[in-house]
Amino acid sequence: MSSSTSSNIKVVVRPSVERGHAEHPGFLKTFHTWSFASYQDPKFMQFESLRVLNEDRVTPNEGFGTHPHKEFEIFSYIVSGQLQHRDSMGNVEVMKRGDIQSTSAGTGIAHSEMTHGNREVHFLQIWAKPSQRGLTPTYYTRHFTDAEKRDTLLRVVAPVGSAGVNVQREASGPTPVNSPVTVWATILSRGKGVTHRVPKPSAKVYVHVIQTSGYNTGPATGATIEVNGTQLREGDGAFVYAINAGDELVINNVGAKDAEFLVFDVE
Repeated sequence: MSSSTSSNIKVVVRPSVERGHAEHPGFLKTFHTWSFASYQDPKFMQFESLRVLNEDRVTPNEGFGTHPHKEFEIFSYIVSGQLQHRDSMGNVEVMKRGDIQSTSAGTGIAHSEMTHGNREVHFLQIWAKPSQRGLTPTYYTRHFTDAEKRDTLLRVVAPVGSAGVNVQREASGPTPVNSPVTVWATILSRGKGVTHRVPKPSAKVYVHVIQTSGYNTGPATGATIEVNGTQLREGDGAFVYAINAGDELVINNVGAKDAEFLVFDVE
């Protein structure tokens, strides 16, 4: 990992090529930002309440069969293709690009996630530790268009109780999560920039650039952004440490194509 410090912001890069990686022929190609399954690294177990950030590609007619979860907030960000969700709460749904599906596993659920249709599904699987244990399992879905995310940071996930968060199963506004995690999404055009002000002193932020140009196990290529002057490309991430509330992350697209990325405020 490399790091840089600009004013009150420290940026530490998590290169794509250093992520955990696994290929299961005819089934799954995946990257793990933090320790998961066979990839275990004590230096990368979690980042505050953020425990899992997997970038998955699942082949047609395959997926994750029914399996249990408890005491995690689990959400899926669909990049391309379609993903069918089915769970023990009776939810059956096919998700497509722009959808976020969230399960608050609480005291326990079982679910499956399978590719729907004849096209590979590419999605981010994200887990966060809940703010309290023993919650009743709940399920939410939200949809955000590319136009809504274009050249702005759109709040797509936010803690229950935050301004604008509706706890109905389907509604407008951010996806509810029972964890101190807020997620912002953008599709940043070439030559454009966005600014993110951290919400509190000693804030921690994670930035992840999605591999929209295709599966790549080598050094990161494709869309290129700079976070306070530190360059990231597709698949790269960055740990960001701020000092004061209101310190700014200035993120610019310095590459030749659109960059789709997520910004996580975490506690």
